[in-house]
Amino acid sequence: MTIGIKEMAISVGVLGVKSFILGIIAENKKLASGIPLSSGGVVTCKYPSDPTVFLGFLSIISLAASVMVGFYAVFYPYNGKSVPRNVFFRDTKFSVFFNIAVWLSLLAEGMLLWPTITELIHLKRNVHHNMNAKCPTAKTGLFGGAAFMALNASLFWLICLMLANNAREDYFDEEDENRKGEYGQIFTTDYDAKGQGGV
Repeated sequence: MTIGIKEMAISVGVLGVKSFILGIIAENKKLASGIPLSSGGVVTCKYPSDPTVFLGFLSIISLAASVMVGFYAVFYPYNGKSVPRNVFFRDTKFSVFFNIAVWLSLLAEGMLLWPTITELIHLKRNVHHNMNAKCPTAKTGLFGGAAFMALNASLFWLICLMLANNAREDYFDEEDENRKGEYGQIFTTDYDAKGQGGV
């Protein structure tokens, strides 16, 4: 079974939407704060079990997979026909959207990592010597914002995929025209040589 551009685009889109959904669920499941329990001069924060950290890491993995598939899909030799990479970057639109997709992907990954790791640190370091400790969790809204950035990154990879496909088609059209031009020159030369010989 050959892999087509449609299958690649579906993979990028599905993984991006999955990352978005997992980030939104993580935001909704996140606790506002833990329960402080004072004893022996320390405050121990008790956090009811919630899947926020797990969902955060799943969202990060889904986005990373979407980005990797998107990057691979842009340069993949469909039907065994490869195109030199510099052909893609000759197109200004492709270059702009490709750079935006790369930076947006890095930003989205960073934004997803930040609340996930912060939440994990709060859960692990739950004993405080400050008796006024409030048992914080990751800042509200970070998971949601990061989820939207993840979705945007995937959409930009889809745009890059469409622009790359256009550049690929233009490249093969140019190659076909060049071949036809070469054949036309050979036939014209042969015809001229025969015409002169016959005179």
